[in-house]
Amino acid sequence: MSHEDATHGPAPLGSVEPEPMHRAVDALAEALHQYVQTAVGVRAEFGAAEADEDPRVLALENRVGQLNAAVFDALHDSLGMHPDLTSSVWEPQEGEEPEDAHDAPEGAVPAEVFYLGFVVADPVPGASMTLDGVIELLDEAGTDVAQRLFDGGYEVAEWATSRGAAVDFGDDADEDDGFDDLSGTDDDGPTDQQEDR
Repeated sequence: MSHEDATHGPAPLGSVEPEPMHRAVDALAEALHQYVQTAVGVRAEFGAAEADEDPRVLALENRVGQLNAAVFDALHDSLGMHPDLTSSVWEPQEGEEPEDAHDAPEGAVPAEVFYLGFVVADPVPGASMTLDGVIELLDEAGTDVAQRLFDGGYEVAEWATSRGAAVDFGDDADEDDGFDDLSGTDDDGPTDQQEDR
């Protein structure tokens, strides 16, 4: 479907037939119930790690994924919206600070960590770039993103490029975390970055 059609336009749609969307949700709900029933049975026979890899469980997970996509398509095709209905969000316990909340400069709203990940395979033989060069490329991109955020009025407390795992920001307050604080930069914006290789 083109994003230039009326469904994606700025005008209200008026009357919309919801039945196709309900059918997609019902099919997903049925698959989720099947998953629960199957997972309970498999777990009764096998350990947790084996149950995770059981073909019956994997087949149903694939089915649920397909039906998640079908729900997205039904809503997108009918409403022109791009629903985010598959994110997992855990609410913190009372009095518990969220794991992704970090110190922010005075007067700023609480900070959160954002990630952009890449899975990069070895280049073909004879290529000019190696996997080691990916870090340098991402560093350049990170500098640009940090600058754009700074220019947009955001406080970029710290950022990092890592290989193999996401960076854990501020987990050990008793040790030097090795990250450069970008909140106190000059008018030209953030200029430093930290690599975790």
